[in-house]
Amino acid sequence: MNQSKKTGVKGKRISRSYCQSIIAEPEKVFYLLCPSKHAIWHEFEGYETHLIYSETDFLEHGCVFSTHKTTPKGTEETIWITTKYDKDNHVIEHVRFTPDSRVCIVNISVQSGNNRTSKVNITYTYTSISEKGNQFIDSFTEPAFLGVVKFWEESMNYYLKKGKKLKFSDFLNTNKSNLILSGDDQ
Repeated sequence: MNQSKKTGVKGKRISRSYCQSIIAEPEKVFYLLCPSKHAIWHEFEGYETHLIYSETDFLEHGCVFSTHKTTPKGTEETIWITTKYDKDNHVIEHVRFTPDSRVCIVNISVQSGNNRTSKVNITYTYTSISEKGNQFIDSFTEPAFLGVVKFWEESMNYYLKKGKKLKFSDFLNTNKSNLILSGDDQ
Protein backbone atom coordinates (compact mmCIF):
# COMPACT_ATOMS: atom_id res chain seq x y z
CA MET A 1 0.00 0.00 0.00
CA ASN A 2 1.45 3.35 -1.01
CA GLN A 3 -0.81 5.63 1.01
CA SER A 4 -0.12 6.61 4.60
CA LYS A 5 -3.18 6.38 6.85
CA LYS A 6 -1.77 9.08 9.10
CA THR A 7 -1.01 11.72 6.47
CA GLY A 8 -3.28 10.65 3.65
CA VAL A 9 -0.39 11.17 1.24
CA LYS A 10 0.31 8.62 -1.45
CA GLY A 11 4.07 8.24 -1.60
CA LYS A 12 6.03 8.29 -4.83
CA ARG A 13 9.32 6.58 -5.67
CA ILE A 14 12.04 7.32 -8.18
CA SER A 15 15.49 5.86 -8.85
CA ARG A 16 18.34 7.49 -10.72
CA SER A 17 21.73 5.95 -11.52
CA TYR A 18 25.01 7.14 -12.97
CA CYS A 19 28.52 5.72 -13.45
CA GLN A 20 31.36 8.15 -12.71
CA SER A 21 34.89 7.84 -14.08
CA ILE A 22 37.44 8.83 -11.46
CA ILE A 23 41.18 9.16 -12.10
CA ALA A 24 42.36 7.16 -9.08
CA GLU A 25 42.40 3.57 -7.92
CA PRO A 26 39.39 2.28 -5.94
CA GLU A 27 41.14 2.44 -2.55
CA LYS A 28 41.81 6.17 -2.92
CA VAL A 29 38.31 6.91 -4.22
CA PHE A 30 36.70 4.87 -1.44
CA TYR A 31 38.71 6.81 1.16
CA LEU A 32 37.51 10.15 -0.26
CA LEU A 33 33.85 9.06 0.03
CA CYS A 34 34.06 9.37 3.83
CA PRO A 35 31.88 12.29 5.01
CA SER A 36 34.76 13.66 7.10
CA LYS A 37 36.84 13.82 3.87
CA HIS A 38 34.20 15.59 1.71
CA ALA A 39 35.44 18.99 2.81
CA ILE A 40 38.88 18.49 1.24
CA TRP A 41 37.54 17.90 -2.28
CA HIS A 42 33.84 18.84 -2.47
CA GLU A 43 32.51 22.36 -2.19
CA PHE A 44 28.89 23.19 -2.82
CA GLU A 45 27.81 26.60 -1.61
CA GLY A 46 25.35 26.31 1.26
CA TYR A 47 26.05 22.60 1.83
CA GLU A 48 27.68 21.31 5.03
CA THR A 49 28.39 17.83 6.39
CA HIS A 50 28.57 17.04 10.13
CA LEU A 51 29.70 13.73 11.61
CA ILE A 52 27.29 12.72 14.39
CA TYR A 53 28.53 9.24 15.34
CA SER A 54 31.42 7.06 14.31
CA GLU A 55 33.64 4.90 16.50
CA THR A 56 36.63 5.70 14.26
CA ASP A 57 35.78 9.25 13.11
CA PHE A 58 35.59 7.83 9.59
CA LEU A 59 32.92 6.17 7.50
CA GLU A 60 31.98 2.74 8.84
CA HIS A 61 28.93 0.52 9.21
CA GLY A 62 26.54 2.33 11.56
CA CYS A 63 28.10 5.76 10.99
CA VAL A 64 25.58 8.61 11.36
CA PHE A 65 26.10 12.04 9.84
CA SER A 66 23.98 14.95 8.73
CA THR A 67 23.99 17.32 5.82
CA HIS A 68 22.62 20.83 5.95
CA LYS A 69 21.72 22.57 2.74
CA THR A 70 20.77 26.23 2.50
CA THR A 71 18.93 27.36 -0.62
CA PRO A 72 16.72 30.35 -1.42
CA LYS A 73 13.82 28.17 -0.21
CA GLY A 74 15.37 27.74 3.25
CA THR A 75 17.54 25.27 5.14
CA GLU A 76 17.07 21.53 4.97
CA GLU A 77 18.67 18.91 7.19
CA THR A 78 19.12 15.29 6.17
CA ILE A 79 20.26 12.50 8.48
CA TRP A 80 22.37 9.74 6.91
CA ILE A 81 22.98 6.24 8.33
CA THR A 82 25.58 3.97 6.76
CA THR A 83 23.82 0.62 6.48
CA LYS A 84 26.53 -1.16 4.49
CA TYR A 85 30.25 -0.54 4.48
CA ASP A 86 32.34 -3.14 2.67
CA LYS A 87 35.90 -1.84 2.46
CA ASP A 88 37.21 -4.98 0.72
CA ASN A 89 34.69 -4.76 -2.14
CA HIS A 90 34.39 -0.93 -2.07
CA VAL A 91 30.63 -0.88 -1.51
CA ILE A 92 28.67 1.64 0.56
CA GLU A 93 24.96 1.92 1.25
CA HIS A 94 23.41 4.83 3.10
CA VAL A 95 19.83 5.38 4.13
CA ARG A 96 19.02 9.05 4.43
CA PHE A 97 15.99 10.74 5.95
CA THR A 98 14.86 14.28 5.24
CA PRO A 99 12.13 15.04 7.83
CA ASP A 100 8.67 15.81 6.49
CA SER A 101 9.80 15.04 2.95
CA ARG A 102 11.53 11.84 1.87
CA VAL A 103 13.75 8.85 2.54
CA CYS A 104 16.47 7.69 0.20
CA ILE A 105 18.67 4.65 -0.27
CA VAL A 106 22.05 5.57 -1.74
CA ASN A 107 24.11 2.72 -3.20
CA ILE A 108 27.72 3.33 -4.20
CA SER A 109 30.15 0.76 -5.59
CA VAL A 110 33.68 1.51 -6.69
CA GLN A 111 35.31 -0.80 -9.23
CA SER A 112 38.66 -0.82 -11.01
CA GLY A 113 38.68 0.83 -14.40
CA ASN A 114 41.44 1.03 -16.98
CA ASN A 115 44.85 2.61 -16.34
CA ARG A 116 44.55 3.06 -12.56
CA THR A 117 41.10 4.61 -12.71
CA SER A 118 37.81 3.74 -11.05
CA LYS A 119 34.21 3.38 -12.08
CA VAL A 120 31.87 4.63 -9.37
CA ASN A 121 28.31 3.33 -9.76
CA ILE A 122 25.80 5.45 -7.87
CA THR A 123 22.07 4.88 -7.42
CA TYR A 124 19.71 7.13 -5.46
CA THR A 125 16.24 5.68 -4.74
CA TYR A 126 13.92 8.27 -3.22
CA THR A 127 10.53 7.60 -1.61
CA SER A 128 8.36 10.53 -0.60
CA ILE A 129 6.63 10.60 2.79
CA SER A 130 4.65 13.81 2.36
CA GLU A 131 3.31 16.19 -0.24
CA LYS A 132 6.58 18.13 0.05
CA GLY A 133 8.39 14.89 -0.76
CA ASN A 134 6.11 14.30 -3.75
CA GLN A 135 7.04 17.75 -5.04
CA PHE A 136 10.72 16.91 -4.59
CA ILE A 137 10.33 13.68 -6.57
CA ASP A 138 8.43 15.48 -9.32
CA SER A 139 11.35 17.94 -9.62
CA PHE A 140 14.08 15.28 -9.41
CA THR A 141 14.55 15.06 -13.15
CA GLU A 142 17.35 13.23 -14.92
CA PRO A 143 19.12 16.52 -15.76
CA ALA A 144 18.88 17.65 -12.11
CA PHE A 145 20.35 14.35 -10.90
CA LEU A 146 23.10 14.45 -13.52
CA GLY A 147 24.01 17.96 -12.41
CA VAL A 148 24.67 16.68 -8.89
CA VAL A 149 26.61 13.52 -9.75
CA LYS A 150 28.63 15.19 -12.51
CA PHE A 151 29.66 18.01 -10.18
CA TRP A 152 30.68 15.35 -7.64
CA GLU A 153 32.65 13.51 -10.37
CA GLU A 154 34.40 16.61 -11.67
CA SER A 155 35.11 17.85 -8.13
CA MET A 156 36.82 14.62 -7.14
CA ASN A 157 38.83 14.46 -10.38
CA TYR A 158 39.84 18.11 -10.03
CA TYR A 159 41.04 17.49 -6.48
CA LEU A 160 42.97 14.39 -7.56
CA LYS A 161 44.67 16.34 -10.39
CA LYS A 162 45.30 19.69 -8.69
CA GLY A 163 45.04 19.06 -4.95
CA LYS A 164 42.33 21.67 -4.46
CA LYS A 165 38.58 22.11 -4.70
CA LEU A 166 36.74 22.87 -7.90
CA LYS A 167 34.73 26.05 -7.49
CA PHE A 168 31.07 25.50 -8.24
CA SER A 169 30.99 28.66 -10.37
CA ASP A 170 33.84 27.28 -12.53
CA PHE A 171 31.99 24.00 -12.93
CA LEU A 172 28.83 25.82 -14.01
CA ASN A 173 30.74 27.98 -16.49
CA THR A 174 32.10 24.90 -18.27
CA ASN A 175 28.84 22.93 -18.17
CA LYS A 176 26.11 25.56 -18.67
CA SER A 177 24.52 23.99 -21.71
CA ASN A 178 24.50 20.44 -20.34
CA LEU A 179 23.22 20.71 -16.79
CA ILE A 180 20.34 21.88 -14.70
CA LEU A 181 20.99 22.33 -10.99
CA SER A 182 17.99 23.41 -8.99
CA GLY A 183 19.68 23.31 -5.59
CA ASP A 184 17.01 20.89 -4.37
CA ASP A 185 18.26 17.78 -6.08
CA GLN A 186 20.43 16.06 -3.54
